[in-house]
Amino acid sequence: MLIAVATKTGREIDQHFGHAERFLIYNVDNATATLVDEKKVERYCTYDPEHPLRAHILANIAAALTGCRAIVCSQIGQAPREEMEGLGFPTFALAGEIGPALAELAKVL
Repeated sequence: MLIAVATKTGREIDQHFGHAERFLIYNVDNATATLVDEKKVERYCTYDPEHPLRAHILANIAAALTGCRAIVCSQIGQAPREEMEGLGFPTFALAGEIGPALAELAKVL
C-alpha cells in the first residue's frame, strides 16, 4: 500500500501537514517501507490567522497523492484533517523514524 509522508529530513516524520511542500511516497509491504516517489505540492498554511479553509489547495494535494492509502505528518489541524478525510485520505499525526512508523501503521490500515 502507498502512504504519503510529510518530512523535512526524509528520515523522520517531522513536518506539519500545512507546511509541507512535498510528500514522500512509500510503498509499505510486509513491514517494509520503500520510498517510491516524491510529490511536490503547494503549501496549505499561509501563516495568516485570518485565512479561510483553502479547499482548492487541499483538493490539489489530494490529486497529487492519488493512489495513497493514507497521509502521515507530525501535526495537522482539525479542519484540513476533516477535509482530507472527506477527499478519501485518512490522516495520521505520528512521530519517529519513517520506516518503523509506517510498518506499525500498515497493521491497522
